[in-house]
Amino acid sequence: MYTVGLQSAADAFLLSSLKAQVALALLILFILLFFGFGSQKDGAVDGAPVFLPGSHLLAITPFFRRRFEFLNNGFHKTGQSLFQFNMLRETVIVVSGESARKSFFANKHFDLTEGFKMLSGAIPVVKGVTSNLQTKRIAQIHKRLSSVQRNEHLSGLIAPILEDCRRVMETWGASGTFDPFEKIYELLFQITVRSLSCEELADDPVQVARLKQLYDTLDSGTTPATVLLPWLPGPSMLKKLWATKKIYDIIVRAIDERERSGISKPDTLQMLLDEKDERLVIVGFILGLLVAGARATGTTASWLITYLGDHDSKDEVIAEVEQLLANHVSPNVSYSLSQQLSSIPLEAWESETPVLDSLIRETLRIAQPHTAMRRNLGPDVTIDGKTIPSGAYVLYPFSDVHLNPDVYPDPWRFDPSREEATVPFGYVGWGGGKTHCLGQRLARLELKLVTSMMLLGFRYSLVDKKGEQLDAPPQPNWNDILLCRPEQGSCYLKHEKSMLSL
Repeated sequence: MYTVGLQSAADAFLLSSLKAQVALALLILFILLFFGFGSQKDGAVDGAPVFLPGSHLLAITPFFRRRFEFLNNGFHKTGQSLFQFNMLRETVIVVSGESARKSFFANKHFDLTEGFKMLSGAIPVVKGVTSNLQTKRIAQIHKRLSSVQRNEHLSGLIAPILEDCRRVMETWGASGTFDPFEKIYELLFQITVRSLSCEELADDPVQVARLKQLYDTLDSGTTPATVLLPWLPGPSMLKKLWATKKIYDIIVRAIDERERSGISKPDTLQMLLDEKDERLVIVGFILGLLVAGARATGTTASWLITYLGDHDSKDEVIAEVEQLLANHVSPNVSYSLSQQLSSIPLEAWESETPVLDSLIRETLRIAQPHTAMRRNLGPDVTIDGKTIPSGAYVLYPFSDVHLNPDVYPDPWRFDPSREEATVPFGYVGWGGGKTHCLGQRLARLELKLVTSMMLLGFRYSLVDKKGEQLDAPPQPNWNDILLCRPEQGSCYLKHEKSMLSL
């Protein structure tokens, strides 16, 4: 599955001297500069979007580290609603505005897979597993994700997810202070492993922690060099390769263990095995969706819990969940909180929680720093009078609508009571047009379960690093394109366990 030479190179690099690592980094920098200078095309053809000022690759490096700032500056510098820049030899066009948003989400030739593959770089890359997939194999993975979210399977996940919450939350102690962007994210990573892989991994805290560490290595190793020159065995790419190989091995060992045991278990891996899917589909499903699910849902959960720290909606959520318990759990039974919540049926979680629904919606609006990426695989298309050529990459930043004061007044204010936007595609938290988040049903359920356990299981408030109460929650950092974390050390949760047994 892996090129032996590259894997050996990764191991050798990690054991090499600092001088060798620095020398290789300088070589990569030279290559980037060599390819980057002069990569901008001479002038723009008639009808093409204006070029972003800057004639070399260094001018676009903020795209990878401070994307929100880079895109906003691009619109400001060009004074246009569309602009373009070159990424080595590739054309990238950034669009904004209502008509562009409609065209972007409605165009059937704007391909998500091709766009994401080129411009993201943060998903584990294994040929035939998470990259270079046949259309049939991609469709099969999507179909299996839909199967994971069938009523029977989702209902069966409620109790295990709540048990994971109980076990992890017990480690927080009766009282204390923690960073929600670490602890809540760790909890959601555990839950994602539970929901999308197998019991062999989810029941082993050491393996879950190891997987998270390896996926963190992938995140930190995503650099301009790894995206632009994925064929170059530079320091970051070798670290990413090493981490990907380790993740792959962990997943394959779990699959082998299940097959050798012959024991059927009620989890996602068993569903994939029962469908007799190819090994590559099974590994690709778990390897790719673990990180995608943990990042998106982990980010949303961290911010949702944070926003509720001292918000008026906290009491509304508690009342809503307590009403669910009153409606569906016998008052004469002495259960723990997780057991009581697990008695609430899936249908109730999905149809009787309007307060939670509004909170999730607003959190996605304000704290998901997504930039949709597509590639035009069809003919040239015109948007706002500008030509998007065939083969060009097209970007639409969600901030264009979600942080637009004309659509959402005072856009940085967390306000779950906002009226829904009436403009076309005025809300794209779960995607839009022909592309929607395929895992949103599972994500909604996970967010509701975690939030319910947190609000009924603990009393908490927002404090700074000195333990003093914050006047307001921190602002999401949209430059952190993966997790949207605020400035480190700017916000903590001071918690105290409630009278309820978790």
